Amino acid sequence: MVRSGEEPKPAGRATDGTGPARLRERFLQGEQVDAGVRTSILNSWQRCRSLGLSPDTSDLPYREDFDPGGRIVRAAVPVLDRLQDAFSGSQVNISVADANGTVLLRRFGDPAMARSLPAIQQVPGFVFAEQVAGTNGIGLALAERQLIRVYGAEHFAERSQGSACVAMPVRDPLSGRIEGVLCFGYPRGFEQPALSAAIRRAAENIERRLLGQSSAHERALLRTYLATGGEGGLRHGVALDALTDVVHPRDQAILREKAAELISRGQRAAVEVTLPDGRRVTLVSRPMASSSGVRGFAIEAVLPGTAVGEALVLPYQADELPDLAAFSTAPRPARPPITLPSGHLAAAFGATVAPGGDRGPAEAGGTVPAGGGRGGDRGPAGIDGTATADGGTVTADGGGGAADGGGTSADGGRGTTDGGRSATDDGRDPVGGGRTADDRAGSPFPARGLVMVGEPHVGAYALAARRRLELLSEASTRIGTTLDVRRTAEELAETAVPRLADFVTIDLPDAVLRGEEAADPLADLRRTVLHGVREGLPFTPPGKRIDFGPTAPQLRCLTRGEAVLEPDLKAAAGWLAQDPEHTARLLDHVHSLIAVPLLARGVVLGIASFYRTGSSFGDDDRSLAQELATRAALSIDNARRYTHERTMVLALQRRLLPHGLPDQDAVEVAHRYLPAESDVGGDWYDVIPLSGARVGLLVGDVVGHGMLSAATMGRLRTAARSFAELDFSPDEVLTHLDNLVGRLDREDPDGKGAGVIGATCLYAVYDPTAQRCLMARAGHPPPALVHPDGTVSYPDLPAGPPLGLGGLPFDAVEIDVPEGSQLVLYTDGLIEDRHRDVDVVLEQLRAALAHPERAPEDTCQAVLDTVAPVHPHDDIALLVARVHALDPGRIAAWELPADPALVGEVRASAMRRLSDWGLDETAFAAELILSELITNAVRHGTGPIRVRLLYGRTLICEVSDASNTAPHLRRAASTDEGGRGLFLVAQLSQSWGTRYLPEGKVIWAECGLDAA
Repeated sequence: MVRSGEEPKPAGRATDGTGPARLRERFLQGEQVDAGVRTSILNSWQRCRSLGLSPDTSDLPYREDFDPGGRIVRAAVPVLDRLQDAFSGSQVNISVADANGTVLLRRFGDPAMARSLPAIQQVPGFVFAEQVAGTNGIGLALAERQLIRVYGAEHFAERSQGSACVAMPVRDPLSGRIEGVLCFGYPRGFEQPALSAAIRRAAENIERRLLGQSSAHERALLRTYLATGGEGGLRHGVALDALTDVVHPRDQAILREKAAELISRGQRAAVEVTLPDGRRVTLVSRPMASSSGVRGFAIEAVLPGTAVGEALVLPYQADELPDLAAFSTAPRPARPPITLPSGHLAAAFGATVAPGGDRGPAEAGGTVPAGGGRGGDRGPAGIDGTATADGGTVTADGGGGAADGGGTSADGGRGTTDGGRSATDDGRDPVGGGRTADDRAGSPFPARGLVMVGEPHVGAYALAARRRLELLSEASTRIGTTLDVRRTAEELAETAVPRLADFVTIDLPDAVLRGEEAADPLADLRRTVLHGVREGLPFTPPGKRIDFGPTAPQLRCLTRGEAVLEPDLKAAAGWLAQDPEHTARLLDHVHSLIAVPLLARGVVLGIASFYRTGSSFGDDDRSLAQELATRAALSIDNARRYTHERTMVLALQRRLLPHGLPDQDAVEVAHRYLPAESDVGGDWYDVIPLSGARVGLLVGDVVGHGMLSAATMGRLRTAARSFAELDFSPDEVLTHLDNLVGRLDREDPDGKGAGVIGATCLYAVYDPTAQRCLMARAGHPPPALVHPDGTVSYPDLPAGPPLGLGGLPFDAVEIDVPEGSQLVLYTDGLIEDRHRDVDVVLEQLRAALAHPERAPEDTCQAVLDTVAPVHPHDDIALLVARVHALDPGRIAAWELPADPALVGEVRASAMRRLSDWGLDETAFAAELILSELITNAVRHGTGPIRVRLLYGRTLICEVSDASNTAPHLRRAASTDEGGRGLFLVAQLSQSWGTRYLPEGKVIWAECGLDAA
C-alpha cells in the first residue's frame, strides 16, 4: 500500500538500490533519462546538476553554531532514546536535522557503527541540505515536504551508493511549519516495509511533544489568571458535565466555540451569546500577560440570575486544551450535595487527578492515572499516545504535567507530587486557601467564571479543525484516482485509517461492482473492503455476503440518509442484536462505530463503517466521516458510470468482432483482442475466405476511443469484408474504404466536425496454390513474417496514407511465403507506448516470434506476455496465421484456344481427373458447370482459355480468359434460346462469381463434394 505523500517503490531491482545505477551514470553523462527513475529522484538529480554539484565530493559544510538544546531537540530526545532501544543491535542510524538540514542529533542501533563511519555520518553539525549534499533523505524530505525514501544509486553522491534511508519532515502541530526532519539510515540490503510505519509514528510523537511545549504558554496564562483570582473574584467551580441540567453539554460547546473565536480576534470585547433554550450568557474577553511575558486572552462567562462576583469555571475538553480543565464538586444551591465520580477533579485548582482520572494531556492523547499508568484515549485529531513518565499530578502551574516530560512545570514550578504542595509559591490553594475540593462541597453555585484562556493564534479548536481540513484535503487527492469502483472504495478506507478510524469496512452491492444501479441495495450487499491498523480481527472477510439486521446502525443510516454514530457499541442494542455471536467476538476489539451511507446523485451505492478500538467517536468525527463518505460516493458513482459505459462499449466491440473463424485450409489462425485499460477503442481483425482457395487477412484500427470508435469499427469491418468478397485486390479494398471514411466524415449530422474519423488498415491475401501473398496497408504498422527457419522479417511494404485523407493511391506488394511460415498482423497498441521506443519494441517482437515451432495460439500468448505493455493505453488486436500450401496433386489445369471443338476433350479430361480423386458423385454437377463456363468463354471471351480444378474442402471449377466482360445472371423468358446456362451453374454450385485479373477475368464456381 502506498500512503499519501509517499512515492511507490521502484520496481524490480531498484528496491535494493541497484536498479537506477546505470540510469544514474547515463544521467551524469548528460543523456536523457525518463523511464525507470522515480519522479522525485529525477527532479532532485536535475536540481543537483543545475547547482553544479559533483557526485564525488565527500566534504559537507559543518556548522558550529547549531543549537544543541533547541525546541526540536528537546522534543526529539526522548523519542530517539526509545528508537535506539527498538533498533538495538541493528545497522540503523537515526538522525534529527533542523529545517535547514543541519543534523542536530545522532543515534545508532549498534554503537559500534560510530567507530566505522566517517565524521559526516556520526557527528552532529553537518549540513545535508540538498543544495550542498545532493540527493539524500534529509535534503529531499525538506525539498519535497513529504516522506521520502532514497535507495543506493538514487543518492547523488558517490559516498552513499551502498546506503538507503527513509526520512520524514516533522511539523509544528499548531502552525504546520516544518521544524526539522527525522531520518533512518541503513545499509541497502536492510530494507523493511515496517520502517515507514515506524518513522511516521516517531515523527508524530515528536510533534506531540512540540505541541506540549506550545501548550505551556496557555498554562502560564492560566496560572496568572488563577493567581489574581480573576477579574470578578474567581472562587469555586463545578463539573458541569455532571450537572447537564444546568449547562447542557451542547451549551458548553457553543460557549467554547465562541470563546475560541474571541481569542483568535485578539481584542478586548464583550459579547452576548443566546443559548438554544433562550438563556443569554455574556462572554467577556480581557487581555492578560504571564510573569514570563506570555501574552494572551482570558474569556469569562457571566450567567444571569445570580450575584456577580461568584465564579463559574466551564470545563475544557482535554482533547482541545490540555491542563486547562477546571472542575469542582460544588453542588447547586437548594439541592442536596452531589458525589461526583472519581476523576472529576481537575488541574486548574491544584487538585490531584484521582485514580482512574480524566483524559490526559493533548500531547500524549491518553488518560493520566495518578499512579503513572498509560492511557488509551485519543488526543486531538485522533492521535494515540501515552501519558508522561511519572504520570504525576497536574496543577495550575503545570507541576507534574506532561508537557515538560517530568514532574516540574513549564517554568520550573514543582508539582504537587513533591509533598502535596499546591500551585502557588507558598503552597496554599490559590482559590480556597488550601481547602480541598471536599471542603467546598457546600459553597453556592457560581455565576461568573473562566471559559477559555489562550494566545490569539493558538487554540485546540483551531488545531482539531486544521487536522480535519488536512484529512479532507488529502482525501480530495487520494480518493478517486482511478475509475475502478473497488479501488475507489479502498482509497476511502486507506485515507480514514488511522487518522479517523482504526478499522473501516465498505460494503457494496454486486450490481454497483458491475457498474449498474442496485434495485435493492440490501439484497446483494457484499463485503468489498476491510482495512485497519492490524489484521486478524473477526470482521466478515472481503467477498462474503453481508446481511444487516433491521436494527443495525448500517440499516438505520440508509433509512435516514445520514451518518449514524454509536459511541459505545456495548450499549448499542441494535448492533448487538443483529448477530449476537459475531458481535460478541468483535466487541473484544472495537468500541465505537460510525455507519455512513454512500449516496450519490440519488443512487444508493453502499455502506461505509468506521470503527475505533480504544476511544469513542464524537460529533465532529461523525461530520468528518460523513464528508469523507460523500466525497468518496461521488467518485464511486463516477467509477460505476464509467464501468457501465465501458462494459456497454466493450460488449458492442466484441459483438462487432468475428465470432469463431471460417473453415478453410489455407491458414491456421489464432487471434487476440485486448482492450485498453482506460477505454475501449476501435481495433478489429478478420479472416475472409476468398475464391480460388485463397484467404484474406485483415487488421484495422479506428482512431479514438468510446462508443463512436466501436460503432465506426463495425461499419468499416463490414464494408471491408464486403469489398474483399467482391474479389477486389488489397489496394482496391483500401481505396474503397478510404472513400467510405471520407463519406462518413461528410455525413456528420451536426456539421461541427466533432465526429471526424481516422483509421488505419492492413489487408493481405494469401494464395495457397502459389504460396504468395499480396498485401497493402493504409498508415498501419507493417506485418511480421516468420520464416520456417526462425528468421523474422518485416516486409518492405509502402506505408500508404491513413484512411480518410482521400485522393492518394495505395500500393500493393506481392511476396513469397513458404509453407509453414507465419504472418503476424497487429495494431499499433502492441508496439507504441510513450515509455518505450518503437524500434526497441520491434526487436522484442522479433525475438518473441523467432520460434517457428510454436502453434499460432502459443505465439499469440507469447507476444502478449513479452511485448504488450503492462498497462496498455490503446487497444491491441493481434492475428497470427501459419500458412499451408495446397497439394499440387490436387490441382488440375488445362489451356486451350477459343475453339468449340476442344470443349469436349477438356471436359473428358476433367472427368477422368475427378474419377482419380474419387469424386464420382460430384462429376455430374462438375461436368455441367465446366461445359457451361467453357462454352461461354469460347463464345464471348478471348483466348487463350484456361481451366483449373482445385480439390480441397470443396471442388472449385475455374475458367479464365483474356476478356474483361463478365456474364450476368438473368431470368430467361420461355421463348429465349439462351440465358439459362448461368442459372444452371448457380443451382448446381454452392457459390459462384467473377474475379478480375490484370488481364482478363476468372469465372469460378464452388461445388460441394456431396453434390449430385
